[in-house]
Amino acid sequence: MDDLIRKGALFLMNEKCYDNYFLDHNFLDVPCFKALLSKGLGIGIIAGSVLVKVPQVLKILNAKSGEGINLLGVMLDLLAITFHMSYSFMNGYPFSSWGDNTFLAIQTVAIAVLVLFFGGRRPHAVIFLLGYATILYVLNSGMTSMRVLLAIQSCNIPILLVGKLSQALTNYRAGSTGQLSAATVILMFAGSLARIFTSIQETGDQMIILTFCASTFANGVIFAQLLYYWNKPVAGKKDVGKVKKPMKSKKAD
Repeated sequence: MDDLIRKGALFLMNEKCYDNYFLDHNFLDVPCFKALLSKGLGIGIIAGSVLVKVPQVLKILNAKSGEGINLLGVMLDLLAITFHMSYSFMNGYPFSSWGDNTFLAIQTVAIAVLVLFFGGRRPHAVIFLLGYATILYVLNSGMTSMRVLLAIQSCNIPILLVGKLSQALTNYRAGSTGQLSAATVILMFAGSLARIFTSIQETGDQMIILTFCASTFANGVIFAQLLYYWNKPVAGKKDVGKVKKPMKSKKAD
């Protein structure tokens, strides 16, 4: 039993912290607390990422429409997720610091395919899937050098900003967040915010930290729009349902 507890604890902390907590009973060790908090947040984010975009997928399926969803934004978001996932994987960073990107990538691919499918572009959806699978293989099979992976990781900041802010522009022009899922928007904002802390603790990679700062800002803009447009009618639909009264004709004198 003790051995099982030890193995479980060492999954969340290193040997030094295990000794501090379980042998020396030193529960006030700040570095160990930060490391444990970071690991717990990382695991929590990964668990949450399994379903984070599922509400968005279901909303598109139920509506049979991708109205209000900026396809360019989705594609750029997927590109940024994939670059970060490949860069972290090939660098050998802990799975808890980037594993959520695996599930986010799968769900973002599903959103892109559904938007294409319901937009009447079914052949494009198939081509997109094949193209993405090819890119994924090239980036994660060792065919791409670390220098190139670092370069594409550095491109993540403008990619994220353009992708997310193009969605924000779509929302602004429509005067609504359309088929965007509130649950997905909130979870994406909270997840990117928490990732700043976990990246500092587990990787110390300045490029990744800056990327999540940019991601938090961009997700925060969309989150603010979600709150602003919450109860506002969609532009152009404000008068739907109102019956216009017929004008009375003037009698001739």
